[in-house]
Amino acid sequence: MDIYQELGVEPIINAVGPATRLSGSIMHPEVAEAMRQASERCVDIAQMQARAGEIIAEITGAEAGYVTSGAAAGLLLGTAACVTGLDPGKMNRLPDTSGMKNEVIMARSHRNFYDHAVRSVGIELVEVGIADRFSGAGIRDAEGWEIEAAISERTAAIVYVAYAHTQPSLEEVVAAARKGGVPVIVDAAGQLPPASNLQRFMAAGADLVAFSGGKAIGGPQASGILCGRRDLIAAAALQHQDLDVMPELWEPPASLIDKSQLPGAPQHGIGRPCKVGKEEIAGLVKALRLFVAEDPAVRRQRWSALMEELVAACGTLRNAEIAVVADRKRVEIPTARLVLDEEAAGTTALELVKALQEGRPPIAANPTYVHEGAVIFGPMCLKEGEPEQIGRRLRELLG
Repeated sequence: MDIYQELGVEPIINAVGPATRLSGSIMHPEVAEAMRQASERCVDIAQMQARAGEIIAEITGAEAGYVTSGAAAGLLLGTAACVTGLDPGKMNRLPDTSGMKNEVIMARSHRNFYDHAVRSVGIELVEVGIADRFSGAGIRDAEGWEIEAAISERTAAIVYVAYAHTQPSLEEVVAAARKGGVPVIVDAAGQLPPASNLQRFMAAGADLVAFSGGKAIGGPQASGILCGRRDLIAAAALQHQDLDVMPELWEPPASLIDKSQLPGAPQHGIGRPCKVGKEEIAGLVKALRLFVAEDPAVRRQRWSALMEELVAACGTLRNAEIAVVADRKRVEIPTARLVLDEEAAGTTALELVKALQEGRPPIAANPTYVHEGAVIFGPMCLKEGEPEQIGRRLRELLG
């Protein structure tokens, strides 16, 4: 009996991808083995984070790195670091930011539910620009000069959400930030692949970058990466680490936290609830190394083969066409796009997604484009034999 049978939890066929609500990615056996080995002995977490940070820095080209409990935790810790710097007194007061630099600038078109992690630090979010291109009223979005004009003595940071369609460019935002003397935090949670993005945002001048560890990297679901300036990573670590320790016994590695720069250690920080265990650190580092070592062409071919298999398994569907296409948002990831003639089929794309979800086994499909009559199937979390199961179910539902 496997663990899901023991718990009475039904596994799903995940054709959406490594979404958190669907439990993230499927880890490589080497990643799971690294976590198992890590679980068998105890270590000093600060030392383990310091070593992981060195590996992250080497791979990303950043000054320093840190393992978080996810990209959202990275945004929280990164924002807190920009607000407090290395001041333990300020750290102890969060989320009370009165008297501190407590404004964070964000283009209005970058706003999303995940920026709650930024707001939870206690800052005021300052929105800039109007995204006419999304409303259909025009073609413009926020521009670099508007970011620059919004910077004041209260600005702690600028948050930039990275997508292929994001405006203004990161380079424009960094240029504005440099003039105002404020750091830029990049939310790059889902911007892998390509693996080159691990370095791209740092190379463009970002001060901190947050990545998810449980998506394309293939690490533990409760893991992420924060990389960037050494002083900001140290401030983030100080607000994340377990600091229930006598000062005389507190000896963090200087490569992570330089005690000589501090008047003393803060209390437990605002990031303390975002705990990362030794297992997650070990798994994330192993997954990161495997991810950057894999030939991108090999990875894409593996995913393409799964999508071609799914399309072939569908055969000829009544009132629907399915084909392999590039993901609209991430062209590195091939997907299968099913376009439904809703009127002829007597059902909608949303109803089709619901029927797939309610079958046995449940199949999760991407509903992003159901209002266009389209259902998307992704390869990243599919296992051998599952494309055939999806095709069979679609034939049952559509004929």
